[in-house]
Parts: sequence; structure tokens; C-alpha cells
Amino acid sequence: MTLLSTIHTPADLKRLRRDELPQLAQEIRDRLIECVSMTGGHIGASLGVVELSIALLYEFESPRDKVVWDVGHQAYAWKLLTGRNEPFPTLRQRDGISGFLKRAESEHDHFGAGHAGTAMSAALGMATARDLKGEDHKVVAIVGDGAMTCGLSYEGMNNAGHSERDIILIVNDNGMSISPNVGAISTTLGRIVADPRTNRVREKIKGVTFALGGVFGDGVVDFAKNVEESVKNLFSPGMLFEELGFRYFGPIDGHDLPKLCDTLRFVRGMSGPRVIHVMTQKGKGFQFAEDNQEKWHGLAAYDPVTGEARKKASGPPTWTQVFGDGLTALAAEHPELVAVTAAMPSGTGTNIFQKKYPDRFFDVGIAEGHAVTFAGGLATQGIRPFVAIYSTFLQRAYDNVIHDIAVQQLPVTFCMDRAGLVGEDGQTHMGLYDIAYMLAVPGMTVTAPKDGDELIGLLRTAMAHTAGPFCTRYPRDKAPTEPRPAADIPAVPYGSWERLRAGKDVAILAVGTMVQPAQQAAELLAADGIDCAVINARFLKPLDLSMLESLLQQHRTIVTVEEGTIVNGFGAYLSETLQTTHPETRVVALGVPDRLIEQAPRLEQLEWFGLTAAGIARRITALQHEESLEAR
Repeated sequence: MTLLSTIHTPADLKRLRRDELPQLAQEIRDRLIECVSMTGGHIGASLGVVELSIALLYEFESPRDKVVWDVGHQAYAWKLLTGRNEPFPTLRQRDGISGFLKRAESEHDHFGAGHAGTAMSAALGMATARDLKGEDHKVVAIVGDGAMTCGLSYEGMNNAGHSERDIILIVNDNGMSISPNVGAISTTLGRIVADPRTNRVREKIKGVTFALGGVFGDGVVDFAKNVEESVKNLFSPGMLFEELGFRYFGPIDGHDLPKLCDTLRFVRGMSGPRVIHVMTQKGKGFQFAEDNQEKWHGLAAYDPVTGEARKKASGPPTWTQVFGDGLTALAAEHPELVAVTAAMPSGTGTNIFQKKYPDRFFDVGIAEGHAVTFAGGLATQGIRPFVAIYSTFLQRAYDNVIHDIAVQQLPVTFCMDRAGLVGEDGQTHMGLYDIAYMLAVPGMTVTAPKDGDELIGLLRTAMAHTAGPFCTRYPRDKAPTEPRPAADIPAVPYGSWERLRAGKDVAILAVGTMVQPAQQAAELLAADGIDCAVINARFLKPLDLSMLESLLQQHRTIVTVEEGTIVNGFGAYLSETLQTTHPETRVVALGVPDRLIEQAPRLEQLEWFGLTAAGIARRITALQHEESLEAR
């Protein structure tokens, strides 16, 4: 029997001797490597915090003490140690263990986390609530895996340091988010580790201070203390944190369990804002993940022996690959074109651009709001920025999109990867809201390509569009076909739709990924005697009013199909447009209903909501049946 198999609660862990903890750490790593090899997931960060997870549960009292993890994909080991070892093979599967922290899943998941930078603010809220209620427990925030490049972390730290509340911040410093961390903060933390002499300098100055006091009196002591403070400000590894009001401890080896436990126990007994700087290695204990930390941040199922993917890639390239290749090809034609991303070069395909044009590529770290406003600044000077960010993460920069880009009508292009249903990443990462939130932005051009050729064509259109911001969206999936060379693909005429099939009964206006299933649905319906027109509504805003008017002359019913929320989506936008001018036209919106979407394979999720050929055909058949009954 393994030690891990005996642990069902933190109380079970506390019964182990400290000399047994290294064995437990190895068992946890073996379990993570085994399970994630079957399900896929964020293996790298979780391997790096195995010892930290053990030490936290060994020295604190969860769930009484509140332990708040940033970017919850760090917390796989935490899940194993808090009652989820047995069901862990269901990680990221339908009805299984979430790949992120989820309050509904366990009392030990104190705050849900999928996006970075939330831990410090949430923990301060919990500490404040504790004080308001007169309770007595500890609150710990673990900020790491790139979250120290996120502005929200510093907003929380600034407020917490000023508050003087009893709160502990643990900086999990592994030098990475998805890709290597960038920016001055990362450089500062790196210097702290690279130069341990700074602590020794402070200690020597402190010794000199007391020695001088015994010989020359208080005046010299005061002078010496001023010198000490100056040295502290120049050299202190905790200078950044101390200036924000935190007492600093570290850096310490995050894989040294005895040192971790001793430090946590010591710091736990104190009060006020304090920070422990912990150095960890992303992918620790798994050679593939140690050697290529960016690739092994998160990936699909793999062979743990060879490191190869269990399912070999075949067929057309991914949308991400098409975008990266296409943008790089366009950059050869337009020297003013640059690429901007927020800590996700490989995830967005901009790493392809980076290799070819490193001086025109900008990774700003996990700082989506900054990415957008930075792009706006570039645009004011004649540079043409293409900002590549996942749909779910661009939500974090919505004010910047409106205030800094739209209000000034700047030609910034937003390229939203992972739009629509994202499968196993679950609720926190769904890209279902970008159609709704971008349609609401005045002057925003909103588009969605049906295939790789059209994506490249829309990038060309965006490059030619200078009258304001432009966005396009595409999913986490393979493109329908292999695209042609970018040089052979012309720009898509601005504001145009594409009639793919004529029909007299129902007009289907399909958006992006829904074009292909809409065409297939039309074929199924034709076999049942229902004749449908199919329109590629590649421009959601502006509408192709000329084609729309011709459709309204022929069709009483229009069905919109979009891989996004139907609340304020394309169907709602079209319906609102037509309700005063063509009240006789019935607009039926097919899409994702107003609810949080659980994890499952993307194809299953599409089937749940009828966003397949068969599902679309069923809905239209039912509509035609209703209309025939009404006509009687």
C-alpha cells in the first residue's frame, strides 16, 4: 500500500512522520504523470508544487485555514491530498475532476481559479471577512506560474500591505507562465536568486550597527541604522515586497520539504502581511517536462515513457497554426505589421511570427489590459498591431478595448483563439462571450471565418481596414481544410456575406465554425423536402445589408447558428435590427444557452446544444412543422 492511498483528508497527512514526506512527494509525482498521461492537462506547474502542497497541508489546517491558489492548474497535487486521489483519473473528463480549482468540488478549494492573478485579492477579501466576523484563522495566497506578471496581483498586494491584516503571500517562483516570464518583475526576482550575497550584506551591516553602539553611543547608532536602511533599499531581496508593506522571507528551495515545513510553521506564528519567496522548478521530477517547460505546461494525453502524444496529429492544421503561418506571411508584405500576445506565444501561434520577426513581436506577460492599450499606443504611431489572445482572456481587457481603442477609433486587430466551446478546460475557459461583447463595442468590426483560407483573407481585410478596430474569432480545433498559400488568398470584401446555397423555405445564416454543419444540415433537410438557403455570415458587424434585404424578400424565417452564447449574440443582434423594419420576419437563434458549460470533449458539447448538422436539421424541421400548424 502506498502512502498516498492512505490519505483521504489533511488529517491523514498530518499523521505521517516528516521523514516519510519525501516518499509521499515521489508517489504524488508518479500519480500525476500516470493520470495526466491519459487525460491530458497542466502537468508542468503541478509537478513543481508537490512539496509546497504537502507542506501547506502539513502545517496549516484546511479547510479552517483558507489556502487560495492562483491559476488553479497548479493545484493537482492539492487535489490528490484533499480527498480526490481515487477519482483523479477522471480529470478534465465529463462529470469528472475539474482541471482547475472549483469551490463546488471540495471544501478545500477555497476560491475557484482558472485565470491568473486572482489569489491575492481573493485572499485579502477572506482575511477581511475573517476580521469582520471576529474569527481566528490563517489566510494564505499562493501566487505563481506567471501570475506575478499580472497587474491584479499587485493591486491586491498594494491593498493588503496597506491593510496590515494577518495574511501570508507565497510567491511560487518558477520563472514561467505558459512561456518564460517577461518583464522587470521577473528580472528582479531572478536577481534575488542569482545574488544571495545581499542577505549577507544586510546581516553584516546589522552587526556593525550594534558594535558601533557599544563604542560610540546612540548618535553613531542612528547613523549606522540609516546606512543599514540604505543598503536594504539597494540590495534587499525583499525590497519590492517590503516597500508594499510585507515582511519578506526567502528565497527558499521549494523542493526542500524540511525547510518548507520549518519556514511555514515559523511564519504561520506571526501576524501582519508577510511573504515567503519559494523557488520551484516547473515539471520537477519528469524529464520531458523539465526539458521543455513551455510545451509541457499543458497538453493532450501522452505516452509517459516516450513523451509522444497518444493521438498522432493528422489531417489539416489547427486554426492556431493557420493563423500563425498566415500572419507571418502577411508580415513579409507589410513591415508595419506587428504581433502582440499576453504570455501565450505557442498557444496563439505567434511563436511562428516571433521566430521570423523577433523585433516585431511583443509578449507582454499575463497582462491582457496592458497588451490592448500598448497596441493602441502603437497604432497611434502608424504601426499595425495584431493582438492574439484567447477569447476567455480578452474578457479581462474589455475596458481597454472600449476606452483605449474603440473611443479613439484605432486600427487594432484582435485575433481571438479558443473561441466557442473549449472542451475539457471547462467553465473558466469557455470562449462563448466574445461575439456578444464585441458586437456591443461601437465601431468594432466583428468577423468569423469558415475555414483557413477565409481566416487569412480576413487578416488581409483587417490590414486594409483603417477606420477602427477589427476582430476575428476561431476555435480550439483543426481547420476544416488545408489552406492555400497566403499569397494566393485575396482579402475578403469588407462587410460581405457569401451565399453558399440557394433555397426558398428557410435562410440559415451560419457564423464561422457553424458554416460547414449548416451546409450539411441543408442537405439532410433537402432529402425531407425542406429547401434551405445557406449564408456564410462571415461579417457579424457590419451586416451585409444588401444580401440581407434580398433574403428578406424570399424568406419569412431566418435561422442564425453561432458557436457562442445566444444572449446578446449574433441572432439577437439581427433580430433587434429587423424588429422595426421587418416585423413579419421570424428570427430564430441557435447557439449556446445562458448557462455555465461543464467540461467534456468539444464534439460532445456541440451535440449537447444541437450545433451539429443533425441538431440544426432537427430544429429547422420542428420550426417548419410549427409554421405549418400555424398556417392552418
